[in-house]
Amino acid sequence: MTPSHSPRALPPRRLLAVAAAIALFGGPAQAHAALAKAHAKAAADEGVPSCPLGTFHCPARPENFAMCHPNALLEFYDPTLPRDPTQRERSDTDVHATHVDSSNQAIYRLSGNVRIARADQLLRADRVDYNDTTTDYDAQGNVRYQEAGELLSADRLRGNNQASHGMADNVRYQLLQSRGNGTAARGELLDAQHSRYSQVTYSTCDVGHHLWEVRAKDLKIDKANGEGTARSATMRFANVPFLYLPWFSFPIDNRRKSGFLYPTFGGSSRSGTMFSIPYYLNLAPNYDATLEPRIYTQRGTVLAGEFRYLFPGTAGQLNAEYLPNDHGQDTENSTPTQGRDRWLLKYNDYTHLIGPWSFGTSINRTSDRNYLRDFGNDLYTSAIGTLASSAYVSGGGNWWNASFGADSYQNVDPYLPDTVVQYKRWPRATLGLDLPINRWLEFGANTEAVAFRKDDVIEGKRLDLYPYLAADFQGAAWFVRPKLAYRYTAYQLDGNYQRYGYAGLLGGTDVSPFDRRSPSRTLPIASLDTGLIFDRSTSLFGTSYTQTLEPRLYYLYVPYRNQNDLPLFDTTRMSFDYWQLFSPNQFSGADRQMNANNLTAALTTRLLDDNGVERLSASFGQIRYFAPQRVQLPNSNSTTAAPTDWTRSDYVAQLGIQLNDRWRLDSAYQWSPNTRQTDLGTLGLQRRIGTDGIFNFSYRYRRDLVEQYDSSIVYPVSERWRLLGRWVYSVRDRRTVEALAGVEYDSCCVAVRVVGRHYVVATSPFTDQGRTNNAVMFELVFKGLGAFNGQTEAVLRRGILGYQ
Repeated sequence: MTPSHSPRALPPRRLLAVAAAIALFGGPAQAHAALAKAHAKAAADEGVPSCPLGTFHCPARPENFAMCHPNALLEFYDPTLPRDPTQRERSDTDVHATHVDSSNQAIYRLSGNVRIARADQLLRADRVDYNDTTTDYDAQGNVRYQEAGELLSADRLRGNNQASHGMADNVRYQLLQSRGNGTAARGELLDAQHSRYSQVTYSTCDVGHHLWEVRAKDLKIDKANGEGTARSATMRFANVPFLYLPWFSFPIDNRRKSGFLYPTFGGSSRSGTMFSIPYYLNLAPNYDATLEPRIYTQRGTVLAGEFRYLFPGTAGQLNAEYLPNDHGQDTENSTPTQGRDRWLLKYNDYTHLIGPWSFGTSINRTSDRNYLRDFGNDLYTSAIGTLASSAYVSGGGNWWNASFGADSYQNVDPYLPDTVVQYKRWPRATLGLDLPINRWLEFGANTEAVAFRKDDVIEGKRLDLYPYLAADFQGAAWFVRPKLAYRYTAYQLDGNYQRYGYAGLLGGTDVSPFDRRSPSRTLPIASLDTGLIFDRSTSLFGTSYTQTLEPRLYYLYVPYRNQNDLPLFDTTRMSFDYWQLFSPNQFSGADRQMNANNLTAALTTRLLDDNGVERLSASFGQIRYFAPQRVQLPNSNSTTAAPTDWTRSDYVAQLGIQLNDRWRLDSAYQWSPNTRQTDLGTLGLQRRIGTDGIFNFSYRYRRDLVEQYDSSIVYPVSERWRLLGRWVYSVRDRRTVEALAGVEYDSCCVAVRVVGRHYVVATSPFTDQGRTNNAVMFELVFKGLGAFNGQTEAVLRRGILGYQ
């Protein structure tokens, strides 16, 4: 008898539950989520999209298993099987067998190429016995099982379906959603939520070719709590054991779990070798913590911690580090820290209060100015010069926004005095308005009230009111935007203000520039911004484009007001660039408002492809001055620089080209007709190499400040190997500021990075006086498991533009 279907309907829920019982980690409850992960992972494996050219900080690349063998699945995998586990309860059971014996009404005996399928589940074996009365089952001979999230094979499977108990011998498995695969000498399903396995292996490498592998003598799976527990576990690389854990637990789903994280190690000339083992605390579904003891060979033991929370309407994070009794030796020209307790505190919180109002705070403080330099784990952290802290209540609507709070700043540069740190704004209130009167006219205002605090310099309060009336007339090829504003700025100076100059206490016979406790400034600001937009169809290198020609005129009038009796709380001269051609003020902050009778003329042309993407943009412009530049910044503690009488500003030009997605060029140039010198020049070139390589070259020049060459590359030698490099050279200092060289190896399941760096460690505010340091970084990534000493990728992504 060789039926294609069983002559009698078998209990579909029971018999297929037998197959589900032998799932190593998954099951019907988890299969749908696992399938979604599998599809996402498959999409990632097909190819990693390149970071768009010009992106300053590319995201990390997802784990890529594209180099794994396409036949890495167990040999019985059936790709035609449906992948929707939600259809199980509504699907019929399809049974095929060479022989079916149902002479005993309670026992079904299937033999000869037994195949039992329902929805995404498929069970195959040489023989299957099933007792419909007791729900005992016994599958023997080449047992193979497949579902949406898993493949599994065994020599024999037996147990009781009603009790959700089963036992399998000589198990092989593969998790389709994560490429996890391995073997087990025996697997036992204790109940629907608990299972146990002995002599287990696990890896994400190709089946039968495990470059890395975890072996455990005993493994217990608790699906109810999302936890696995292993005993006598050994981590192996190239079949060489390098990590032994007598006991450890791990999560088997997306639920968080307390436990040790991967150790990290590093080192620096300031603090010696560092080693840490973080411990994660899953305190509750909406808050957790991480404790991280770190050992520095030259400093001592640091206890670091992180606490995160998420409640309805509020979320935040607290980070703290504490080092008792620093053992490190003090160095010349730095704050003494030997024998002192040192600490770092970071706290961020966002809380919704009521309606449109919320409270946000960011607190960042250290015990001393050397902390980030001594304990920063990369060049970027150690280069931070100021830590900012703030706390604000803020709100907003369709036509308004407001805030009230405070800002504070801490100097963390060991080579600069505290006088360089900006004023504390304690407190500060703002109000912004933007009221449309009709479709072409609007009324707005920018208002700020702030008290400035700082030791050993003049202090005071400032009110700045900036209402304006703006119109916008425009058509398809033109625009006219007049704007009329009025600026009122008033001060209330504190204490003995006549003892101070612009930068601090007066000395000798210097006379204070502040002769009134309550100085003020009022002036109107009028501007007219006009432009035309012409376009035509054109072609370049055989590609069709739309070319635009956009002439623009901007007139600005601001009458002169003597502002020498006003302090400088938060005002500096902004760097001149193309957008300064259309700015109503060349100074940041409200302490200085430039006088102007200026006319800016500029011209821009663009090339747009058929999809509207800008492929080329070139702009050129200059300001024509009809009045001397009388508002200037101080040139000493009590005097102000003399006015200039330039008739023209710098010529400003900028160019951006990206005719395709393979390369990009950006350039800017400024030439002064007044000094007949180049004030600024930049050139940046970025070229994609293959699908995962990049080349960058840039030149930066600003007169009397900086002149540097910067080049970097990620060169793919082959599918598995990439070379990394970066070189930054300072022409002014005649030395290499940073050099980096490294190599990456990528395979199906392992990635290795080795990077060497040579860089300048500043010992003063000037690079040419710094000393050099060398460092070697190593990172080993086990795909699907994590990275040991995972620090190099973040450094490379910030150091090499476009690195992924």
